[in-house]
Amino acid sequence: MANLHSEFITFHDRIALSSGKKESLRTARNAIRERIRKYFHENLKVTLPKFLGQGSYSMGTTVNPLDGEFDIDDGVYLQHLDENDDSKWPTPDTIHRWLVKATDGHTNEKPLDKRTCVRVQYAGQYHVDLPLYGKLKSKYLLAEKGVEGWHRSDPLALTVWFREQVKAQGEQLRRVVRYLKAWADFQSGRRGKMPSGLILTVLAVQKFKADERDDVSLSNTATAIFYAVYTVLRVYNPVDLTEELTARLTDEQKTRFQDVVSDLAIRGAKAIDADDPEESSKLWRSQLGDRFPNIEKTINIGQKQEDAAKLAAVYRAKDPAKPWAHL
Repeated sequence: MANLHSEFITFHDRIALSSGKKESLRTARNAIRERIRKYFHENLKVTLPKFLGQGSYSMGTTVNPLDGEFDIDDGVYLQHLDENDDSKWPTPDTIHRWLVKATDGHTNEKPLDKRTCVRVQYAGQYHVDLPLYGKLKSKYLLAEKGVEGWHRSDPLALTVWFREQVKAQGEQLRRVVRYLKAWADFQSGRRGKMPSGLILTVLAVQKFKADERDDVSLSNTATAIFYAVYTVLRVYNPVDLTEELTARLTDEQKTRFQDVVSDLAIRGAKAIDADDPEESSKLWRSQLGDRFPNIEKTINIGQKQEDAAKLAAVYRAKDPAKPWAHL
């Protein structure tokens, strides 16, 4: 049985953010925060907002994407809204316009006013998503444009939940989440768009199978996820069970994920059972891409010398001595 735990650690080092990239992201995030504070102070003349990182960056599960552009989420928590009465709150569209004006000109790219956030883009590198929140009677509400409007959302609770899961189950859980995100990124380019990183994270936590080896842990976790979704794909927010995270997936996207996770479960199990490390490596690379180490067959020095001697003997037998050899 091939043991590719060390190859998985190498793979993990390739997909995880380096300390340099983390520092670059922090610097960019802090510069945007300062720009927003300045706008609120000088233009709106209201209490400055507070900021809380959220999503994969705060959970420590961000991976280097294949397209080269990754993102961080930085929640903007408005402090000047009446926490007991939302009747005079500005509309989400108005709130978004404030943030667009505050961040316009910060980079060479125009900020994008999206449905649930304002996005500040660093062309070809990364982007910072800025969702906006207000607090009403101790509950956080997200400013979403369109029919949803202000509605309940608490990403901070999700981050706390995940960190507690890692504390209880070990750091291997965080690595398995990264493996699944890198797998989904690779498969998206081959098969089509995969579910969000949050959906993958929740499934990984709920079906996590720990092992002393990362290859076995990922294989067993993938199998458990497959059995959980192969008939019905439905995932709920673990800190708000009224929110179905998979509600916006189309039937086509759900079926695609069921098929692709089935492949991961099957090929992962074959990779674990394979006696040949080279074959196991090929199976994992078919699922995780070229960033996973490629193992090639190796022949020891003694074997090479023995094979060379046999080959030389064969050629001597086929090439008798020439008539002039003794002249």
